[in-house]
Amino acid sequence: MVSYQIDPQHTAAHFQVRHMMISNVRGEFSGITGRVEFDPSDLAGSRVEATIDAASINTREPPRDSHLKSMDFFDVKRYPSMGFRSTKIVSAGGGAYDVIGDLTIRGVTHEITLQVDSFTPEIKDPDGWLRRGATATTRIERKDFGLTWNAVIESGGFVVGDDVEITIDVELVRRAEGWDAPHAR
Repeated sequence: MVSYQIDPQHTAAHFQVRHMMISNVRGEFSGITGRVEFDPSDLAGSRVEATIDAASINTREPPRDSHLKSMDFFDVKRYPSMGFRSTKIVSAGGGAYDVIGDLTIRGVTHEITLQVDSFTPEIKDPDGWLRRGATATTRIERKDFGLTWNAVIESGGFVVGDDVEITIDVELVRRAEGWDAPHAR
């Protein structure tokens, strides 16, 4: 089993949701920490745990970000973080994996499946750390997690769509064994 830390400087959870039924609003959470224990020959023993800083939300529109941080949506004062903890990892073939686990948003937990379609080979960086990356996708219904705020628009329909598409780009890091990094000398 190999243990990695999530590198928060190179990891983000991107999302998109329909706005007024006509366009997609995109944003991201950048404050992600956690760990991954992975062994492709022992998927039953492999696991993923991640924590997301809810206040790190960024849609490139400060008034919207403030609204998303409010009690109407993520209520970051009461729920400063979101979390994911895997319960099962299975091969999806061709180097892809399904990571099944519990996602918690606003204190509400539901099982989701992250579809990991790419998991890069490990490389050694100039400072002696071993790194690898992965991309995972899923789709959730925001109302399932207590994100129920909405407003009816005059022509019918709602301001905020229910389906949220999520893409997570994660970089994992661990110390190379026997490597004396230049900054550690």
